[in-house]
Amino acid sequence: MTVAKLADQEIAAALAQLPGWSRVDGRSAIAKKFQFADFNAAWGFMCRVALAAEKQDHHPEWFNVWNRVEITLSTHDAGGLSARDVKLAETIEKIAAR
Repeated sequence: MTVAKLADQEIAAALAQLPGWSRVDGRSAIAKKFQFADFNAAWGFMCRVALAAEKQDHHPEWFNVWNRVEITLSTHDAGGLSARDVKLAETIEKIAAR
C-alpha cells in the first residue's frame, strides 16, 4: 500500500487540531515533548503508546529521560509526514489525556 506525503496545507490543518505538536526543522515530521510526574508515569505512557502504535502498524521515533518523553512522527515509506502520523498523534493525545 502506497502512503502519500501530506501537502503543507494538510499539515497546517492537522497541527491546528493537535495542541503542542509542531513541525520539525529540516524534515517533514511533527514532534511534541511530554512531561510527567516521574519515570514511572512516563514509562507507563510510553507502554500505552507502544501498544496503540503496534495496532496501527506505525511506530514513533522517541526519546525518554526520567519524566520526559519526546516523540517525532514521520512516515519513512512516504518520505515525510502522512495521514498515518496524524492518526497516531491523535491517538497519543487521547492516551496523554487519560
